[in-house]
Amino acid sequence: MKETTALQRNIGMPQAIALYIGAVLGSGVLIVPGLAAEMAGPASLLAWGFMTLLILPMALTMGLLSAKFANAGGVSHFVRLAYGPRAGALVGWFFLMSVPIGGPVAALTGAGYMTAAMGWGDQARIALAAGMLAIGLVTNWVGMQLAGKIQIAVVIAIVAVLVFSFAAALPRMESIHFTPFVPHGWLSVGQSAAILFWCFIGWEAVSHLSEEFKDPQRAAVKGVTIAAIIVGILYFLSALATVGTQSYLKGGSGASLVWIISQPLGAWGGFIAGLTGLFICTATIIAYSGAASRVAFALSRQDYAPKWMGKLSKRFNTPTGAIGFLLLCYTFVLFLYGSRLLSITTLIQFPNATFILTYIGGCAAGIRLLKGNTLGVTISWISFLATAAVFPFTGWAIGYPLLITLIFVGFISIRRSGISVESTIIATSPGDRE
Repeated sequence: MKETTALQRNIGMPQAIALYIGAVLGSGVLIVPGLAAEMAGPASLLAWGFMTLLILPMALTMGLLSAKFANAGGVSHFVRLAYGPRAGALVGWFFLMSVPIGGPVAALTGAGYMTAAMGWGDQARIALAAGMLAIGLVTNWVGMQLAGKIQIAVVIAIVAVLVFSFAAALPRMESIHFTPFVPHGWLSVGQSAAILFWCFIGWEAVSHLSEEFKDPQRAAVKGVTIAAIIVGILYFLSALATVGTQSYLKGGSGASLVWIISQPLGAWGGFIAGLTGLFICTATIIAYSGAASRVAFALSRQDYAPKWMGKLSKRFNTPTGAIGFLLLCYTFVLFLYGSRLLSITTLIQFPNATFILTYIGGCAAGIRLLKGNTLGVTISWISFLATAAVFPFTGWAIGYPLLITLIFVGFISIRRSGISVESTIIATSPGDRE
């Protein structure tokens, strides 16, 4: 019997919608509304409105590409088809190097909600974050058979908590909290829009699962549209509640949702919000650790990453080399945070720049690959221009993708030199001269 290398198509429409919502509506909803309000005040709602309108064409671009070019390579594969293997590999590296920082940020966010609710200190937050990251890595080492069911449960929990938090915030929203509307100047609105991008990443992660959709055309396009509408509404309502109650000033920008829920329910409300934060962020870590480890494995297989990243577990047939790489990165980032060398606000900006570049690459690929589809090309252009407009506001964090590019170019040069030396040795060996 001929051995098959194709992935099983077992993801239906409900699972696809849950995967999209679960990937996008993750840790960002717990921390970013408060951070954005702290940066731009009530005017941050303008940034939320802009990003809410932007996510539909962004999501549809990824959905149309996933439907037409369903592949586990995701955005890296789309860019590879449109602009060549090296461009695709570089985008793959942007995604790969976003997760080693994004994972700890998600873990610290979820752990921060629990410690804020329970009154624990920073050491407990780091310990909880380390445990969450360990669960994410171990789950990916063992396998992802339960991923679909976990995501459905996560989505139900997220939607329930967000709907309740908005309902709880309504009686405490006051018009005075919306004045002055632009306390920090109009530039702060653009800066907050850049950090809001953290909330809308995830469409690219699910593109790695498109090969496993039962019906890629229906699940990728219709599923992503439904998910984008739900995500946009929930995010905007959360931001409105945060600004309207000024919970970012009363409960702290990093735990504003805890304050909103704690008011009507007391200590139990904070505990529920904290536990939900742990659950949401752990699921996000599992999803992104899985996507990053598979990208690392694919890059290694294509000779665009070290060979050891492509090492597989003999027992579970999972990429242990790539998982080991993530373990080292996660440990290092937690050390930086624990040593107070970098704050979570600073950390969140590093992967923001690379995630935005990943989307720019995917949208640019859509412009070329979706020719013949007027809607596809139009929304790809809208997404490309809007995302490119947000990128400069990442500020100094632009240096991170530049560093990744230099490392990538260096790796390619070393690999070329190694191949040249090997070819020279073979060509000049005594056996060849005889």
